[in-house]
Amino acid sequence: MAKTKTRDRMKNEINAGSMADIAFLLLIFFLVTTTIVEDKGILVKLPPWSEEEPDITKLKERNVFSVLVNAQNQLLVRNEPALVGDLRERAKEFISNPAKREDLAEKPTKAIISLKNDRGTNYKTYLEVYNELKAAYDELWDDLCQRQYGKPYSDELPIAIRRDIRSQIPMVLSEAEPTNFGEE
Repeated sequence: MAKTKTRDRMKNEINAGSMADIAFLLLIFFLVTTTIVEDKGILVKLPPWSEEEPDITKLKERNVFSVLVNAQNQLLVRNEPALVGDLRERAKEFISNPAKREDLAEKPTKAIISLKNDRGTNYKTYLEVYNELKAAYDELWDDLCQRQYGKPYSDELPIAIRRDIRSQIPMVLSEAEPTNFGEE
């Protein structure tokens, strides 16, 4: 029988018993220190909740810019077919009414944009329409700010100037409850 040497009996092994503990601690460390980015979505200020019945007053039809989007993603603006690309300019003309036409808003403070979708409307189309309407207000605010203060309208302006601009051209965007095709 051959003799075994001590070198043969001692094999180099790494003790992996604590590796699972270290991996678990690293996992917890990264979970705790990682920040989760929140999706902001569309920032819309909703009116406060009220138990009272709303005061339904008859609005002058000339002050309402109605935008309807059907289930086939087609637009109907003030009872006329329209394209999303034309919406911004039409909304700006309606709100500002530079030619003082009788069929457009009396003045910017009375202009109301009403947006109504079908339940089958594509979300992409809804966002395109909403962005065009919001961009119309952004451009009107910027033009007014340039005329009155000589600066572009931005978040860096003092709050008093932004409030003044928004009081002259308030953003009134009414979103009606979506309907199913054929309800109206």
